[in-house]
Amino acid sequence: MPLDGILIVHYDQRSMSLIVLAAASRIPLNLNKNSHTVIQFSPEAHQELNRAKPNIRIYNNAEGILSKNMWGTLGFMDKSSILLTVEFKGKRIGGVIFFCRGQNRYSEWHAELVKQLYKPFSIALANSLQYQEIVDIKELLADDNRSLRQELHGKPHSEIIGAHDGLKDVMKAVEQVAPLTSHVLLLGETGVGKEVISNAIHYSSPRGSGPFVKVNCGAIPDGLINTELYGHEKGAFTGALSRKFGRFELANGGTIFLDEIGDLPAHAQATLLRVLQEKEIDRVGGTTPVKVDVRVIAATHRDLQELVSKGDFREDLFFRLNVFPIVIPPLRERRSDIPDLVHHFIVKKSQEMNLGRIPVIVPGTMERLMSYDWPGNVRELENVVERALIRNRALDPRRPLEFEDFLPCLQAPAHPSGAVTMQEAEDVRPLDDVMRDHIQATLARVGGRVQGPGGAASLLKVKPNTLRHRMRKLGIPFGRKV
Repeated sequence: MPLDGILIVHYDQRSMSLIVLAAASRIPLNLNKNSHTVIQFSPEAHQELNRAKPNIRIYNNAEGILSKNMWGTLGFMDKSSILLTVEFKGKRIGGVIFFCRGQNRYSEWHAELVKQLYKPFSIALANSLQYQEIVDIKELLADDNRSLRQELHGKPHSEIIGAHDGLKDVMKAVEQVAPLTSHVLLLGETGVGKEVISNAIHYSSPRGSGPFVKVNCGAIPDGLINTELYGHEKGAFTGALSRKFGRFELANGGTIFLDEIGDLPAHAQATLLRVLQEKEIDRVGGTTPVKVDVRVIAATHRDLQELVSKGDFREDLFFRLNVFPIVIPPLRERRSDIPDLVHHFIVKKSQEMNLGRIPVIVPGTMERLMSYDWPGNVRELENVVERALIRNRALDPRRPLEFEDFLPCLQAPAHPSGAVTMQEAEDVRPLDDVMRDHIQATLARVGGRVQGPGGAASLLKVKPNTLRHRMRKLGIPFGRKV
């Protein structure tokens, strides 16, 4: 059989073109060396290709628009060729072209020989295209993953408010332990930002490009803890229709963050201890252990040593987790961070609400925010800022941001000596009574005038409407009621 070359081509119907995937030729052709050669079809050639019914055709000269279009692009017109079109699931996906120099070189007997190659070439071409599609998808997902990680996490330290002030010692500890593989235990009250610190540790470590799996131990029902953390085999229990990978397997090569570790029940503590000691897990229903390489960052707001003394937490597990403890101070111990946190949350929440502008706060409000103890820490502060923005959006987004309706309900700082005596408690007047007397005294001083120069609102440094709202709430008459 005369043969000077073979081409394998893919037919891209969307772009009306042939893509040369592979070529072997004794004759020099106009092919791209670094990428696939694309042969663009004219509409007439596209129609001719769609009309071609037989899966094998002989071209003993350069007849036909399709042949001229393709071979003109390749720079080889004096030839004979056989086209074996390839289909997959009823869709034409490409073809194999056999060619040689000269005209009228191929016969029907040659075509019958080539036809026997239809099945293997169909399988090969379909597999090649599907493999390339998978590669493209994986590269796209990898790019998306990289861009999302950069967008969401970026430089971990840059997103931590107070890294150079109230959390300076915490960040020093993060820098010390992040490059290592040691387990870390984060301690602190609820809402102090333990998850933010765990992000900083993971993304500053050599495992930063690996998976980071977060688990709230207190949110998993007791009966599902083992299957959630370690996975299960197919048929391990009713409803286990397939194998499931647990959180530890998903975190292999990276970090797992076990939040609220103090809420783990006793049976889950025993299995976790074995995972930390042996560095292997047992899937539910499995017969062989699975090795895992995972760094553990645990966190809790509870006193683990007290739980150990009560018998509610295993002492050996505590020592396994307590390799490098980091205590995150509450917000009341780093009040200097509050202005930066308030500004950060105002900007963040304003963008989420599409306010179009960043409101400023009423003068004097920041001092009151800094004087509060914030038992809910950063999470409570964020909620108060969001609450104020929601109200401001409903009233007038252009007005300064006020916390008047929220600050009176904030708890006063704790008594310096600890407990308050009964006599001291009786001597303390309710805040509303003190505010009522002060407003009434100011009104009497200005002759009952609420607004205007020299009015009560001006002396009290509040807006007239705010003063009237407070007077209504305290039962102080004004205007016509007087």
